[in-house]
Amino acid sequence: MATALFTVVFIAVPTDLIDTPVFAREVPPTVWSWPVLVLSAVLAGLVTATYVAHPAGAAPERAAGRLGMAGWLVTFFAVGCPVCNKLVLLALGTTGAMQFFEPIQPYLAAASIVLLGWALYARMTREYSCRLPAPTDVPVESHDRAH
Repeated sequence: MATALFTVVFIAVPTDLIDTPVFAREVPPTVWSWPVLVLSAVLAGLVTATYVAHPAGAAPERAAGRLGMAGWLVTFFAVGCPVCNKLVLLALGTTGAMQFFEPIQPYLAAASIVLLGWALYARMTREYSCRLPAPTDVPVESHDRAH
């Protein structure tokens, strides 16, 4: 929950989805900006939750973590103002940002969700720390009759 909230604030403030006197936005947010941000934040929180506990000696898988970080970063570019992002402006200029970058932002939004979803899937399918011990109170005779 804390990671999801952190993600929303960390991305929404500099992209001016949350209005502050520090940041301004030249192009209004799209109708899908908030839903993408909220969904990405929830997925980022779930991915982070898979890193909370590891059995002794088990190391987290780095590839899934990289996918999650990539998805988190792509979310920032997807919901941000195309002409307010300094990296985009340096690479493309104002006209290029509007002509080339703005049309790909919906694809970046989809990519961020796919990356975070894949990271969560990878973490969940490789998680072995929650194995249940074999029941010790089941009589052997009743177990043999079931087969």
